[in-house]
Formats: sequence, structure tokens, C-alpha cells
Amino acid sequence: MGNQNKFLFIIALVLFQTGWAQDSLKLSAREFISVVKNYHPLALKYQLQNKIAQSEITKARGNFDPVLAGKLGEKNIDGTTYYQQKNIELGIPTWYGIDLTAGYHHLDGEKLNSSETKGGLYQMGITVPLAKNLLYDKRRATLDQAKFALKMTEAEQTVLTNDLLLDAENTYWEWVQDYELYSLQTKTVAINKERLRLIKKAFEYGERAAIDTVEAMSQLQSFELQQKEAYLKFIKSTQQLQLFLWKDHQELYEISQVIYPSDRLSDHTAYSDFEFLLQELRTKEINNHQSVLYYTQKANILESERKLKWQSFLPKLDFTYNFFNKENYRADYLPLFDNNFQYGLKLEIPVFQREARANYQMAKIKLEQNQLDTKLKVRELHTKMETYKNEIGNYHTQIGLSRSNLINYQKLLSAEETRYSNGESSLFLINSRENKVIDAQEKLIGIRTKFLKSFNKLKWMKENFSL
Repeated sequence: MGNQNKFLFIIALVLFQTGWAQDSLKLSAREFISVVKNYHPLALKYQLQNKIAQSEITKARGNFDPVLAGKLGEKNIDGTTYYQQKNIELGIPTWYGIDLTAGYHHLDGEKLNSSETKGGLYQMGITVPLAKNLLYDKRRATLDQAKFALKMTEAEQTVLTNDLLLDAENTYWEWVQDYELYSLQTKTVAINKERLRLIKKAFEYGERAAIDTVEAMSQLQSFELQQKEAYLKFIKSTQQLQLFLWKDHQELYEISQVIYPSDRLSDHTAYSDFEFLLQELRTKEINNHQSVLYYTQKANILESERKLKWQSFLPKLDFTYNFFNKENYRADYLPLFDNNFQYGLKLEIPVFQREARANYQMAKIKLEQNQLDTKLKVRELHTKMETYKNEIGNYHTQIGLSRSNLINYQKLLSAEETRYSNGESSLFLINSRENKVIDAQEKLIGIRTKFLKSFNKLKWMKENFSL
């Protein structure tokens, strides 16, 4: 793990351990996403997948590596040396399908074939495909496909990484939502405890009826039950959050005590930034999205395969030429077909071309399938973007209405409490007004969470566009 990643994790741990209060741990969204990005096993797995694709390119380039070969041998029977040979040869494959060779061969013995040359012999040769494999061959196709596969893999891993980070960030804000709901119930319980205390005193002084204490106690118990339920839900959310927290060496971070979010739903910059995000996405071309680029690179791979399959229709016509020079003889390079040479011409023509036609047809069909997949993905992305845009606009409007609704309910509650203190109302009406306020507060928290989740979907979709 790099020093920068370790530094980020140390900062996150320090903030975990210190927090903003001595009796609690706190975690911000930025710190949480940083830990997920640098330490989550899936994020690391996606990075390793890119490295595998890079290694595939190196492997494909190996088909163009020069090959050095050597051979040493002897045959001896009943004291007769049939042959002794020493050979060394260098083969150099080139990009254009041409193979170059150079070597030295030494042969000696008493039982040599008449076509073999005794003594030392230098050789330089070339093999040229004149039809099939001249314009394109398996070596070039493998390297091209490995390069396309790297870009394809990078696009895929970008999408998968962003999906992971989106899931993580939405989990964080759901955790914040559950914490704020728990905090709301905790404050409500505290208010009702104080109200019960005051009503009991008023009853002792003869200012309130005994039934008011029963009413206040029932309201308090109801809120205490809701508080317990909210706390349990918050603990479950914390456990879900823990699934994304990992340390160096892929060790799960064990949360030994309750942690709390340092960010609040109402403080998110999305409320002011979402219009800029929408404007930026309007300038993005869907075809530049990494999900689409994945299919684009896949199309390049399939096109490479189609070109390779087309070569099978051509006859295999290979020309081989070797120039020789005996050891200790002056080299005579020209003319090439006058002395010290060997050449060959090899022709192969499939009669029915059944395999070639089938392979080529399948390659074309795969290209058509990929085109359909690409169109479907473009349509899917366009629909998602429009859906998220509509969600953001709608939830933003709902937040304004919900906030206004909450203010009105708070005013009604305040007025009812004033009337109650003047003896013009009842505790039942106060409790009813208070329940409306709490329902409005919970609804506002829920709408804020929905807004932020839609914002995150658009934000991470923007990250999936190529720069």
C-alpha cells in the first residue's frame, strides 16, 4: 500500500479515536469514502484487474520476442561417427507477419545425407506470407485485442468502483438519517420528561387534574418506545456501515464502541450544488460514459476478430528464402538466386471454406449483438439520468414544502402550549400537536435523505464519464 494511502488511513483512524467529544467517536462522509476507496477489498480487486489486463498486453507482445535456439548432437555406432552437429539460430518475428532468421550450423561426420552441407555454414533467411496473414495475423490480432481489453477493463472497473462508492455513500447518509431520527426521539423524550415533571408539580399544587399526569405519562412512554426502536435501527445502520470499513492488509475494522456521524443532512452542499451538477451533465455526451466505452472497446475486439477470420478466406501462400555462406568463404550476396541459396513456396487452399465461412459469420453476428447491447446501454443511461434529474427537482421542492409545513406545525404547537398555560386548552391537544410536529420532522429527514441519494446517483454517474 502506498504511503499516501497509509497517510489517509492514519488520519481517518485519528479522527475515529479522538472525535469531537471525549465520550464518542465521529466519522465524516469524506473520511468514510476515502477509507472505502483505498482499503475496501472490492476497490483493491478492481485495481488488480486492471493490472491483469496490462499484463495481458505484455504477454501478447511476447509473440514478437526474438527466439534464440541452440542444438548440440552426435551419433556414434561401433566407432563410426555418423554425425556431429552444432547449431545456433536466432528467429525474429516482425509486426507485418514477416519472420527473419539468422544462424550458424556446423556439421561433420561419416554418414551424412547427400543434401546436407559438411562444415560450418552461416545462414540468413526470411519468410513472407503473400496472401493469408500478410495484412493481419494472429500475433497482431492478439496484441490489438489485449490493448482494447485493457481499455475495456479500465472502463468496467471504473463503473464497478463508482457503484461501490455510491453504495457506500448512500449507506453513510442512511446511517446519518437513522442517527438524526434517534436524536429527534431523544430530544422529544427529554421534553416530555420535563413536561411530566411540571404537570406533576401542578397537580400537587392543585392546578391540574390527575388525568393530566396520566396523559403526560402515556405520551412519554410512547416516545420512549419510539426512542428505543430508533436506537435499534441506528445500531443496525452502524453495523451496515461497518461492512465498508477496512484497514491496511484487508483487515476488517472492528467498531468497539458506538460511533456517530459528524455530518448532518441539512448541512450538505448538494442543496446549493445540484443545479451546477445538472448543468454539467447537460454538456456530457452519453457515448463518453464509461459503461458505453466498455462496449466500444468490446466492439474493437470483435472487429479485430472479424478481420482475423476474414484472413481464412485467403489461400495460405508463404515464400521462404535462405542465403548461405560457408565458413571461411567470402560472402557473395548477389544475385540472390545464383548461388548459395535455398527457397521454397508453399500453397494451401481449403476447398469448401466451410470453417472460414462459419467463423466469419459468427464474428459478424457477435458484432451485431454488441451494437444492440450498446444501444440498450445508451438508452438505459439516458433514462437513469432523466429519472435522477426529476427526482432531485421533485425532492428539492418537497424539502421546501416540508420545511414550511414543519414551521406551521411548530407554530400551532407553540400556540397550543400558550393556550394550555392560560387554561384554555388540554394536554391531549398539545400531545396531538406535538405528534404532528414530530411526524413533520421525520418526514423532512426522510425527504432530505432521498434527495441526497438521488444527488449521489447523478454525482457518481458524472464520474463515470471520460475526461
